[in-house]
Amino acid sequence: MQIEVLKSKLHRVTITEANLDYIGSVTIDEDLMDAADLVENEKVDIYNYRNGERFHTYVLTGPRGSGVICLNGPASLKVSTGDEIIIASYAIIDYKERKTHRPSVVFPEAKTNRLKK
Repeated sequence: MQIEVLKSKLHRVTITEANLDYIGSVTIDEDLMDAADLVENEKVDIYNYRNGERFHTYVLTGPRGSGVICLNGPASLKVSTGDEIIIASYAIIDYKERKTHRPSVVFPEAKTNRLKK
């Protein structure tokens, strides 16, 4: 048997941009992607703390060290600059692995989205 579990999570990052005139996706600072073990084009869920919106999109790589979290395309209508969100991805694992599986969970600095040192 297999189960779907949390793989990666960026907890309470701040939206720095919302760009309607784009194909779609969420652009994420490459440092944050590395820390959370996210890869370009990976499907993610977005959970908005301000308005309760929950939706799916995919990851695009943003400039390293920029702190960028930009919702693009139609998803940009579900957020406002300054909103805090959770970005989560999931993986399917064997049920036997459930006790040893550890997701990558990152808690960046408030407002700047920089990694805590």
